[in-house]
Amino acid sequence: MKTTRIAALVLATGMLATTAQAAPPSTSTIDLPAGFAGEGITIGDGNDFYAGSLADGRIAIGDLAAGTSEVWVDDPVVAPSVGLDADLANGLLWVAGGPTGQAAVYDLATADAVATLDLAPPGAFVNDVVITRTAAWFTDSFAPQLYRVPIQGGVVGTPETIALSGPAADFVAGFNLNGIAATADGSTLVVVNSAKGELYTVDAATGSSALVDLGADNVLTGDGIALQGRWLYVLQNGGAPGVPNQVAVIKLSGDLTSVERLYTVTSPLFETATTLDLRGNLIAAVNAQFGGAPIDPESEVVLLRTN
Repeated sequence: MKTTRIAALVLATGMLATTAQAAPPSTSTIDLPAGFAGEGITIGDGNDFYAGSLADGRIAIGDLAAGTSEVWVDDPVVAPSVGLDADLANGLLWVAGGPTGQAAVYDLATADAVATLDLAPPGAFVNDVVITRTAAWFTDSFAPQLYRVPIQGGVVGTPETIALSGPAADFVAGFNLNGIAATADGSTLVVVNSAKGELYTVDAATGSSALVDLGADNVLTGDGIALQGRWLYVLQNGGAPGVPNQVAVIKLSGDLTSVERLYTVTSPLFETATTLDLRGNLIAAVNAQFGGAPIDPESEVVLLRTN
């Protein structure tokens, strides 16, 4: 496959009456290194992006403009690598370790391991991570709790477990809490429940949660999420019957309790896309290919624009 491939973006309206369509942009793909089983992605400084491998925990660094990628961490301290977040303020890359119950922290300047963190016993599923001004926050898909790791002056602190209360603590069978995002001041977290198709806000100080009113809509199979101001992007991986593989683009109300606008974007190149990150109106999403790779055998990042 060519490193960059241009194709048409399919834009579909959401269910809400306030939905409006943007002009269809173009989309492209960037191959990840050989042997990668991509899942998590985060955009760093400039055009840099980082993607992890479920197969062996390696981390790739890529260039969004050049359409290239290469192995950045070839001897990971935690495997697999699931969700990632680039902490530019402290020069760190944070990586969720899935069923290990661990997390890894790498130096963005050198790719050296800074810390290996034990967040939960093996058998948990530490799924995704978001960085605020004072902490890294991780979700656990199998337990109604979050893990908080303090950060002060670039120093990684001791992990603590934050028990959830309210609707975010109401788990069902399967993968529950998955993607996580945070408001600019870090006081409120937003999490998605993949199995229930629900979104919640979480008070970072107390762990108390509230349901975001989606009206008649839902975000079943919601996986990676990203928040820009009041715009929330939820990648639905399509892992349930009748659920498309798409990005739900949601404008939240000012108090984050309900939806003012919702539409969806998708790509003909999506092959169980799982996580995403944003640079302006550019969405970078990883094809995890859980359902196979009928379009392209390469592990890849799909790029598309919302408007």
